[in-house]
Amino acid sequence: MDSVWSFLEGVWRYLMLIRLADILDMTIMAFAVYKLLSLLKTTRAGNLVKGVGVFLVALGLSYAINLPGVYYILSHVLEWGVLALVILFQPELRQLLETMGSRNIKLLKFLSPEQNITELEQAISQTVVACTEMSKSRTGMLIVFERKHLLDDIVRSGTKLDAAVSGELLKNIFFVKAPMHDGAVIIRDGRILGAGCMLPLSRNVNLSRDLGMRHRAGIGMSENSDAVVVIVSEETGSISVALGGMLKRHLMPETLEQLLRNELLPQPEEETEKPKFSLLSLLHLPRKEEQNEE
Repeated sequence: MDSVWSFLEGVWRYLMLIRLADILDMTIMAFAVYKLLSLLKTTRAGNLVKGVGVFLVALGLSYAINLPGVYYILSHVLEWGVLALVILFQPELRQLLETMGSRNIKLLKFLSPEQNITELEQAISQTVVACTEMSKSRTGMLIVFERKHLLDDIVRSGTKLDAAVSGELLKNIFFVKAPMHDGAVIIRDGRILGAGCMLPLSRNVNLSRDLGMRHRAGIGMSENSDAVVVIVSEETGSISVALGGMLKRHLMPETLEQLLRNELLPQPEEETEKPKFSLLSLLHLPRKEEQNEE
């Protein structure tokens, strides 16, 4: 019993030595590690981290089992490791700096969450209206809803905007003779961030040959980010959604709106146990007869 009390007294004396600055220091370090891990999870840097880990393990083993030749080569390679890491992780480091300066982390966003949700709901409803009308006229559309993965590089490839989403504006952007109709519209937090943006094409060689460049760009964007991409075919007028590298085609306007709401809006806690209506669940529905896409 005495040993327990002495242990508790030692712990208490140690806790009394902790200053407020120490707590702040540990909090900042924990947040930095969390953001770094989140960045690696949402980008393709994970494989590079594994490669660096294998290199360090090989360096340690060569020293432990006394392989002077291998250790000499690896140790000299390590001297240039910092510069090599900066070069290899340049896109990820750039994204991290952009995230730090992005309005996504501004205090105003946390002070007005209801306003952000309202703007996003308005953007979803207006997108559905525009897609419905453009589907009838068979006018191609490509709309990207940004989520956690920032798309600033994609926005820079087009024309930067800062406008509320409206059906009329979307129809004007994708009008056949409009200068930005061939690119994509990027929507962030319920506002149009850019238009006429170029998206990366999918590298999936198993895609149907019926899919045109617009659909391949939408799938490619969903492969390289967590974005939700809405596509309207110029050939058939069918509405599709690309998410996680998968494409769901021939959606009705009601289905499109429900899918976007479930993917983009925060869900109430009481509904978390219910099956989620998303692109994954839609893939189990009977498929309509495939039609030729653009």
